[in-house]
Amino acid sequence: MDILELNILGCGSAKSTLQHLPSCQVLNVRGNLMMIDCGEGAQLGMHRNHLKFSRLRNIFISHLHGDHCFGLLGLLSTMALHNIGGTITVHIFKDGAELFGRMLDFFCRERSFDLQFNIIDTHKAVIYEDNAITVTTFPVTHRVPCVGFLFQEKPKLRHINSWACQQHQVPQYAMHSLQQGKDYVTPSGVVIPNAELTTDAYPAISYAYCSDTKYSKRVINAVQGVDWIYHEATYGDENMKNATKRYHSTARQAGMVAREAGAKRLILGHYSSRYQDIGLLEKEAQTEFPNTIAATEGMKIDLTR
Repeated sequence: MDILELNILGCGSAKSTLQHLPSCQVLNVRGNLMMIDCGEGAQLGMHRNHLKFSRLRNIFISHLHGDHCFGLLGLLSTMALHNIGGTITVHIFKDGAELFGRMLDFFCRERSFDLQFNIIDTHKAVIYEDNAITVTTFPVTHRVPCVGFLFQEKPKLRHINSWACQQHQVPQYAMHSLQQGKDYVTPSGVVIPNAELTTDAYPAISYAYCSDTKYSKRVINAVQGVDWIYHEATYGDENMKNATKRYHSTARQAGMVAREAGAKRLILGHYSSRYQDIGLLEKEAQTEFPNTIAATEGMKIDLTR
């Protein structure tokens, strides 16, 4: 089965603690690494999760609060020290591209890679696409311009039934057409249905990253039917007032978003430093959406399961 693995490098909020680092994740798509937010400690998390810097090609920054981007300068500087080549693209708001561009030109002028900034805004848009996956931004509700990211695998190829193909003497050149769902027509004109020669493809998986945001109907609408959703859970029920004031969510509200969006699984993160036991937040979310797990640093989640 194809690799689609989420690595949690940081799942705290603004204040770094001995327990949690600021927001950072790496999605491994068939060996192609995509970083989602880049809080302090990002490069250390890469080492701890045994992720290769040379495979990191895209970095997605949801918004310009420090706990989501302060690790970017150090990470890219370290990649230059490692003589990482090729092109690295940072998907970021215009102000961030200008700011980090100046800092990198000052601190890391001698770069081994071609650094590109892809400017994003709060409108829904496809900002990245390759032969395996599409990445779409969608607006969330926070104090500053902020987006979520929806990662959607493209439909996968059907699996060849080798025994059936041998029985029908299907030539090798027809295999790709079979994988695409087409029937096979013999030289004599007999049509062999695709279903006899192949089995179903693995399902295409979708993953939505929603941080930072307060409870929002537009988030729910943007991620309808998603397989996995990561949603911030900065506070518990007892801090609802702070959540509303600071445009964040409670764990219970994260569960409500997952349930109302028809998601299959929910991952919590972006915890306030006041919580020593994130199990309490997990339980609150589970009252709304039982299939919930609380993220921790170093966690690897197989999204194909």
